[in-house]
Amino acid sequence: MRTAEIRRRFLDFFAERGHTVVPSAPLPTPDPTLLFVNAGMVPFKPYLTGEAAAPWPRAASVQKCVRTLDIEEVGRTTRHGSFFQMNGNFSFGDYFKEEAIAFAWELSTAPAADGGYGLDPDRIWVTVHHSDDESRALWRRIADLPDERIVARGDEDNFWSMGVPGPCGPCSELYYDRGPALGRAGGPAVDEDRYMEFWNLVFMQYERGEGPGKSGYPILGELPRRNIDTGMGLERMATLLQGVDNLYETDETRPVLDRAAALAGVRYGADAEADVRLRVVADHVRTALMLLADGTSPGNEGRGYVLRRILRRAVRSMRQLGYEDPALPDLLAVARDCMAPSYPEVAEAYDRIADQAAGEEDAFRATLRQGTTVLDTAVAEVKKGGGRQLPGAQAFLLHDTYGFPIDLTLEMAAEQGVEVDREGFAALMREQRERARADARARKSGGATDTAALRGVLAEHGPTDWRAWDTLTTASRVLALLTPAGPVPVAREGEIVTVVLDRTPFYAESGGQESDAGRLSGASVEAEVLDVQRPLPGLVVHQARVTAGDLAAGDAVTAAVDPEWRLGARQAHSGTHVLHAALRQVLGPTALQSGSYNRPGHLRLDFPWRGGLSPAARSEIEEAANRALRRDLPVGVRWMTLPEAKELGALALFDGTYGEKVRVVEIGGAWSRELCGGTHVDHASQIGVVALTSESSVGAGMRRLEAAVGVEGFGYLARERDLVARIAEQVQAPRAELPERIAGLLERLKSADRENQRLRQAATRARAVGLADRAGDVDGVLVVTATAEDGPDGARTLAAAVRDLLPAERPGVVAIGAESGGGAVLVAAVNPRARETGLAASALVKRLLDGRGGGSPELAQGGGLPAGRLASVLAAVPAAVSGG
Repeated sequence: MRTAEIRRRFLDFFAERGHTVVPSAPLPTPDPTLLFVNAGMVPFKPYLTGEAAAPWPRAASVQKCVRTLDIEEVGRTTRHGSFFQMNGNFSFGDYFKEEAIAFAWELSTAPAADGGYGLDPDRIWVTVHHSDDESRALWRRIADLPDERIVARGDEDNFWSMGVPGPCGPCSELYYDRGPALGRAGGPAVDEDRYMEFWNLVFMQYERGEGPGKSGYPILGELPRRNIDTGMGLERMATLLQGVDNLYETDETRPVLDRAAALAGVRYGADAEADVRLRVVADHVRTALMLLADGTSPGNEGRGYVLRRILRRAVRSMRQLGYEDPALPDLLAVARDCMAPSYPEVAEAYDRIADQAAGEEDAFRATLRQGTTVLDTAVAEVKKGGGRQLPGAQAFLLHDTYGFPIDLTLEMAAEQGVEVDREGFAALMREQRERARADARARKSGGATDTAALRGVLAEHGPTDWRAWDTLTTASRVLALLTPAGPVPVAREGEIVTVVLDRTPFYAESGGQESDAGRLSGASVEAEVLDVQRPLPGLVVHQARVTAGDLAAGDAVTAAVDPEWRLGARQAHSGTHVLHAALRQVLGPTALQSGSYNRPGHLRLDFPWRGGLSPAARSEIEEAANRALRRDLPVGVRWMTLPEAKELGALALFDGTYGEKVRVVEIGGAWSRELCGGTHVDHASQIGVVALTSESSVGAGMRRLEAAVGVEGFGYLARERDLVARIAEQVQAPRAELPERIAGLLERLKSADRENQRLRQAATRARAVGLADRAGDVDGVLVVTATAEDGPDGARTLAAAVRDLLPAERPGVVAIGAESGGGAVLVAAVNPRARETGLAASALVKRLLDGRGGGSPELAQGGGLPAGRLASVLAAVPAAVSGG
C-alpha cells in the first residue's frame, strides 16, 4: 500500500466518523518555543491546553513535521527521520478513551478491501500506564487482547505532559511484531526494533503542577474537559504495510536513495557506511524539498540555518560517496515526484524550489573551497607551534563565518593528524544558542520572560479582546503588570513593564509588520507603548514605559494607537503586497516572497533569485507597482476556508496555524491575493508611492528589495532629485546628459591614473638603475640600501626592481626602508645567486629586526620599527650580510 493511499484512508476513516479534516499547517510555526512543527499536535496545542476554543469538537489531520535534534542519528537507525508525517485524530471535550481505542483498533486491523490497513491482530501489542486500569480493560474488551500483550509501563514511557503545568495524562501505544528476524521475542519492553511502535493514544484527563522531568510533579485534579490527541507515524505504517526494513526504503524515500546510488556508482546494501550516507541523502533531500515548498529559505540563523545545514549535509554525503558534480537538481526532482501525490504544491512551486537549492549547492561548493584553505592554514599554524589540537574557537569560526560543518572540520583535521577541541567548540555553540534563545524569549514575551505568569493571566481572564482591525482607541482595563521577575501590583514613573489589557486596539508584531506605537492614558497616569507581542495564542501584551504617575493592576485606561504611525504601517504593509505582486508580474511566479519587514514609511521584501536584478528589471518592477497605485486598485478582506483560499490562488506566505477560516487580503482582486493578518489601506492610491531604494544579496540565491512608501517615499524621491540637481550643476550638464558626462569624467580619471602609474613605474625604474649602479661590495656580495617614498608598497616595488637589475652572476642583497603609520618597515630582497650562497631575505629581516618579520627567502618584510631607528637599521645591513 503506497504512502499516499495510507494517508487517504486515514483521513477518510475519521471523516466518516464525524471528524473535520484539517489541512496540515505549514512547517514553520508561530510557536515562539519552536522553529518548525515537530509533532502532529502542535497546531492544535491552543485547543488542547484551553488557551483557545476549538472550532470543531473532533478533528483529523496528517501533519508535516520536522525534527532535527537527533539529526546525527539519521541514516544510522531505522526510526530517525528529519521529516515525517503524523496522522492524528483529536477530540476536544467530545469522545474519550473508549472511542479512541476502538477507532485505532478498527482502522489498524480492518481488511484492506474494507478501507482498513489489514494488520494481523495477533501481532499487535499495546502498552498502557501502570495506573490506567480503565485502558487495560478497554483493550481486553474491544480488541480481545490477552493480558500478556498489554504491557504496563511507567511515567517515562506512558504518561504525557508538555513539561510545564497544564494538561497531562496517561497514554497507550500500539506496536507491531515484525518477526524474529528483527530481534528478540518478549514485546516492546524487550526490543523496540522488532516491535515497532506505530500509534500513540494520549488521554488528556488531568492537570499537573510544577515539577521537573517526566515524573515527580503533583497531579492537581481532573480536567473539566478531557481531550484526545493521537499520533500515527505515517512513515512507520508505510514501513509495515510495504514490508521494508526501515523508513528510508518506503515509496516516498527509496527512489531518492536509488537515484543517489546511481549517481555515485554504488550499490545500496554493499557497504554499511555508504548505506548510511545514502539514507542521509534520501532523508535530507526530501526534508529540504518540503521546507522549501513551505517558504523557508537557506540562511545563517533560525529556520534558514536548519535548512542550510540539511542541504549541505546532503551535498556533503554525496561528495563522501565520490560524486563531485551538482547533485540536488537530479535528486530533488525525484523527491518531487514522490511527494506530489500527497502535496501538489511541491510540483507547483518546483521551479522556485530547484532554483533556491541549486544556488545553495553552488554556494556550498565555493564554501568548501574557501573553508578548506582556511582550515589548512589553521592546521599548519598548529603544527608549526608544535601542537596537535585545533582550538575550538577556530572550529567555531569555520562553522559560524564560513558555514563549514563541524563534522567536516573533524574529518579533515584528522586526515592531517590534528584533533579538534570539541569541548571548546561545543561551549561556543551553547553560548550562541543561549544568546539567541534569550533574545527570542525576551522579544516574544514582550519583556516578561515568565511564561507561566502569562499562562496564568490567560487562564484567569481569557483571550484578549483584540480590536486592531476595527479601531484605533479602546476603553480598557489593566489585567496584569509583569516584569522578568514576575507580576507586580504597580509600575512607577520611568519604569518599563509588560501590560496585559482586557481589550486593545494595538497591532502585535506579526506577518512582517512591526507593532503599533501609541499611549495608555488613565485618570492620573500616562504610559508610552514601546512594543506589542502575542506570546501565547489569544494573549496580547504591551511593553510600556510609564511617563507620568503610577500604573496599577485594575486601572481603567484609554488605549490609543498613534494614528500617523498606523497610517504609515498600513501604507507599508499594503505596499509590500503591491511590490510582491509587481515582482511576480515582471519576474514570474518563482519570485515568491520568502520574508518581509515593514514599518511606517519603509518596507523590505526577500525573494529567491539567482543574480542581481538589472536596472531595467528594477525600473519595470517599480513601474508595475506604481501603476497599480495610479489605477487605485481596491483593497478588500475576505474570510474563507483554507481550501477555498488555495482554490482561489491565495498565497500563504507567513508562518501560521490556521483555524476554520482564514483572512485573505486582495488588492485588485486576483492581481494580489494573500493570506494576511495585517492592517491595510482601503485603496491602493492611499499608499502614495512605492520608491525602490535598494536591491541587494542577502545570501546564496536570495535577493532583497527595499522601498520607501507614503510621505517617506516622496521624501526619498525629493532627495534624489536634489542630489541629481547638485551633480548637474557641478559638472555643468543637463540632467538628461548626466550618465554620458559622468562616464566621460570617470574615463578621463582612469586615463590620468594609468598615466600616473606609468610615470611612477618609470621613476621607480630610473631610481632602481641608479641604485643598482652604485651597489656596494661586501665580501663579494653586492649590497644596496635606500629608503622609499611611497610606504610599504613602494619599498617592495623598489626592492624587487633593484634586485632584478643586479648582475645575475653575482650575489646581490637589497634592503629598502620606508615610513609607515608613524613607524617604519624594512623590505629585503635577494637574487638567485645570493640564495645559492645561503643568503635569505627572511633570515636577514629577522636578524635586523630582532626576530620580527617574515616572508619568503627571496622577498621578506618586517615592521614595528620606530621611524627614528630606520637609518641605523639600514646602516647595519652590510654587517648582517657579512655575518652570513
